[in-house]
Amino acid sequence: MTVHHFDAVLCDLLTALLDSWTLWNKVAGSVEDGRKWRAVYLRRTYETGAYRPYEVLVAEAATEAGLSPRLAAQLAARYGELEPWPEVREVLSALRRAGVALGVVTNCSEELGAKAVARTGVEFDIVVTAERAGYYKPDPRPYQMALGELNVAAGRCLFVAGSAYDLLGTSKVGLPTYWHDRLGMTPPQDTPNPMAHHRSLFPLASVVLG
Repeated sequence: MTVHHFDAVLCDLLTALLDSWTLWNKVAGSVEDGRKWRAVYLRRTYETGAYRPYEVLVAEAATEAGLSPRLAAQLAARYGELEPWPEVREVLSALRRAGVALGVVTNCSEELGAKAVARTGVEFDIVVTAERAGYYKPDPRPYQMALGELNVAAGRCLFVAGSAYDLLGTSKVGLPTYWHDRLGMTPPQDTPNPMAHHRSLFPLASVVLG
């Protein structure tokens, strides 16, 4: 039996695996408005705790960003346009062939989470949404639910974060974290350091498999 550094990989979905930024920009009408809306949404979801309807949070974020709350429904209707980052299928397929369990932990509703997972083109062993867990990341409970369903200890699982906010949650659970910092984001103050920090997913396989 091959021994890897990690037995399982859990991934953030809408930032780490999917280029959701481009879709938000299109719905908002510009890159500037899309990024502003997205930044407010990230902060609001990570401050929310107990689950409230995801689409409501997205609409509230639009309003705070000075945009129409009706954009939330337009975004949801266009989830079929989400595209994975170019290397996602290659990298995750290699991990699956090597016997690594794969899962998703996402701040999303069940309905939109299923649509987004389908856009990755990857088969996951488990998918935990904020709606199913009853809490939004970085509350520990979504991560703990995923670890329990995979039956893997936190130290034997690597989490792939798309946003630095995940580091606030994974550090509480003891989950080593690979930050896929695609856009070069500025982390919140006092954010714990990840074990790996890259602008691409290509180094992930070597981190997991050794």
